[in-house]
Amino acid sequence: MSTSPAVVRRLQKELRDITLNPIDGLSVEPNDDNMFQWKCSIKAAPDSPYAKGTFHFTLELPKNFPFKAPTVTFTTKIYHPGINDEGAICVPILRDEWKPSVSLSTVLIIIQEKLNNPSPDDPFEPDIAAVLKNDKAKFLATAKEHTKKYAM
Repeated sequence: MSTSPAVVRRLQKELRDITLNPIDGLSVEPNDDNMFQWKCSIKAAPDSPYAKGTFHFTLELPKNFPFKAPTVTFTTKIYHPGINDEGAICVPILRDEWKPSVSLSTVLIIIQEKLNNPSPDDPFEPDIAAVLKNDKAKFLATAKEHTKKYAM
């Protein structure tokens, strides 16, 4: 399936918007050979359970973007109720709430928000969500330990 010029223009516009209006704590680097693959990283917020950590992920855009949502895969291991061992993130905007009008800046901000503010609701990892809900001190200690080990 070939890429339509409209899709390429949309991606160029999205990248331009992100470059002109950078998101604090987030970096985006499109792959030189493939503009449908972006290397991204989030520097966790100082008040997050992942403070001082930098978490890397790839954002993969389908050829039929924007009609299909991008795929996000974390490459940095993280102890998070909304991110599984394979690095997939559980956010509605990348599933059933996707709309072609959603900007990639919005997607990135939602991912950053999800990373910095883990919630036991709608978990990808029910066991981690249970620890967050029932033993927050243990959750925070484990999140900090994982951050030190994998993200610093």
